[in-house]
Amino acid sequence: MNNLDIANLSHYALLATFFVTVLLGAVMQRTSFCTMGAISDFLVMSDLTRVRQWALAIGVAIIGVFILSSLSLIDTGKTIYTSSRLLYLSIIVGSICFGFGMVLASGCGSKTLIRIGGGNLKSVVVFFVLGLSAYMTLRGFLAVFRANFLDSVFIVLNTNQDLPSIFAAQFGVDRGLMHLFIALAIGGLCVLFALLKKSFWTFDNLLAGLMVGFAICSIWWISGYIAHVAEDPNTLEEVFLATNSGKMESLSFVSPYAYTLDWLMMYSDTSKVLTIGIVAVAGMISGSAIYALASNTFRWETFANTEDTANHLVGAALMGFGGITALGCTIGQGLSGISTLALGSFIAMPGFVLGAYLALRYLQYRLAPNPCN
Repeated sequence: MNNLDIANLSHYALLATFFVTVLLGAVMQRTSFCTMGAISDFLVMSDLTRVRQWALAIGVAIIGVFILSSLSLIDTGKTIYTSSRLLYLSIIVGSICFGFGMVLASGCGSKTLIRIGGGNLKSVVVFFVLGLSAYMTLRGFLAVFRANFLDSVFIVLNTNQDLPSIFAAQFGVDRGLMHLFIALAIGGLCVLFALLKKSFWTFDNLLAGLMVGFAICSIWWISGYIAHVAEDPNTLEEVFLATNSGKMESLSFVSPYAYTLDWLMMYSDTSKVLTIGIVAVAGMISGSAIYALASNTFRWETFANTEDTANHLVGAALMGFGGITALGCTIGQGLSGISTLALGSFIAMPGFVLGAYLALRYLQYRLAPNPCN
């Protein structure tokens, strides 16, 4: 394989990513698929509809990744989520910060992109603040704190941290067989939970869960199969093209914000190239905008008052810091990571929920009338 072939593979991967995320953006705009919305619906109104959308997406993603792995189309051991080093403190602190921030900022990273496509100017501000905060946590002064304090607390496992590898080593069974059992157990339970309620069986609910799960699997396949080169002719090493981490990637919407801003600001630097994460950001906004314009739901929206502005600024900063520290957002850890059955992702999910719960209680407190007045 020569350099021209490698360049073509990168282009194919980027085009495929853009196509998938345009569809995903349109679907999420139509169906209001949202992590924060799912958590707040349940905690405030005891409504599980959007939680079931998430459960269906998780189930589809887990089972889909198992199928791709069993066909040797991808290797889940080559992701940032499944390394043997478990950064449990970073994941706990980061996920709580991210969960708190997404409530203040009216949505997680993916929802921010959907809102931008629908004309929400508040989300444009969130995009830039989140991206700047994420970049500082990746490579700036916040990175020093993250690396020296949070990331220094970890556990090194004897295997990769995905559940099939852990249990296969523990019980001395074949990993592939263990992956099958766990994927069907967890994925099947998620799908069963979603579909058990007959009222959930609407076109939009099914479309949301199935499309999000399909998109996670699709990007894994794009980065892990289409963009995978077993031996780079220049380095003679294995390489995953068009990814910022140098590993196989799926959807996540925190670090791609940082890399998008970096690419835009350093565009004339030829070393700055488009990646799957950057293209996914553009695809989500484009798909959302296309649907919003076509359905006549595009509306300009801005901040209501000073407190609303402050909440969004603080929330965006917390999401940028938390998403990088936790190794992913509610899409990155909550769907992409969970689909690999990574232990760290299962630790992150309760953190997202706890952070969101604390933020909702904070907002309720702020809205409560002063008994002294």
